[in-house]
Amino acid sequence: MRHLALPLFVAAATTLAGCAATGAGPGISFGEQASFSANHDFTVSVPENTEQLRVWFAMPSDLEPAQKTRKWRVDVGLESAHTTRIVRDETGNRFLLLEAENPTGGEFSVKTSFSIVRQEVKANLDPAATRSHDAAERVELAQYLKGTSQSVIDTNARTMAREATQGESNPILASRKIYDAVLDYMDYHVKDPKPDAQKTMNSTGTGSSTKAYETRCGNCTDFHSLYAAVSRAAGIPTRVVYGSFFKGPLDGLDTDQSYHCWIEFHAPQIGWVPLDVAVADIFTADFKANEHSRPRAELTTADGYMGPDANLVEYYFGNLDDRRVTWHYNRDLVMKDPRQAGPPLLWNPKAYGEADGKSISVGRKLTFRQSSGAGAATASAR
Repeated sequence: MRHLALPLFVAAATTLAGCAATGAGPGISFGEQASFSANHDFTVSVPENTEQLRVWFAMPSDLEPAQKTRKWRVDVGLESAHTTRIVRDETGNRFLLLEAENPTGGEFSVKTSFSIVRQEVKANLDPAATRSHDAAERVELAQYLKGTSQSVIDTNARTMAREATQGESNPILASRKIYDAVLDYMDYHVKDPKPDAQKTMNSTGTGSSTKAYETRCGNCTDFHSLYAAVSRAAGIPTRVVYGSFFKGPLDGLDTDQSYHCWIEFHAPQIGWVPLDVAVADIFTADFKANEHSRPRAELTTADGYMGPDANLVEYYFGNLDDRRVTWHYNRDLVMKDPRQAGPPLLWNPKAYGEADGKSISVGRKLTFRQSSGAGAATASAR
């Protein structure tokens, strides 16, 4: 087994393509903070007779101003000759790339560990502090105004944007209207009151805005794919952020934390403003958890579910709790040096692997233990 400690930057060290302002903007501040130690472990399945193996593993983002990562370490359990290095995708996200020629077929493990300090993010939501984007800003942020493979700016997105905003162009006011419209329109699929075997509320599988619009339910990616399509249709630059929760109920347990995503929209003179309309939906008054949906809701939020909470619905527009790690920004990810053989990745908060240019199975488990802090959403919103 090879043990490797790679250098990490503790602050944003590069920029996202299409926008120079990746750090905290003038209207963004930080509140409570929490510290965690985490293990992000993977199992790679290598087909027999593979000639070239490449795997891109998620790493804590160095573009996220709300987090500082230390003591990142990787242990590779592949006995065949291989190399590992940090690479970037086309928009600046970093990943750990493992490459091997003629590796032994079968499974091997890649174990990563790190400690992280995460801060609560709080945005200035005063509409008077911002304005509509000017022509130069719209050019600079053009990539965040276009549709993507799964956030499609179609007739439904344009209609929903028009009906929600009613002509409002101030980014704070318009974004809040879109936030409320998506809350009213969709339901998080974990709210289904029936047992798992009888559930009819499901995710789209690809985070499709068009399918989410049709079914009116889904997971975090579905919520935020629809939100992004509607927001961009309204002329507000918007991006998706992929990360994970450090879920309070799972602290110290050998249970995967899975992934989670949220939204940032851009407001001039403020910066990138966060929101999490998917988690907010679980705390709406129209959801009354029963014995089937409560366990799902408990493991979908940052720190458990204790019933409807209007304060948390309000909180998740413009604020993010400190129980998170950011992996990467954006979707439709294209690696470089080298590029993946397959199509752009819909997301990669876990790992993506190819054997001779064909995708392979990579399992993962994210576990953690909290060392300090108490969960900023609960402290701030209640």
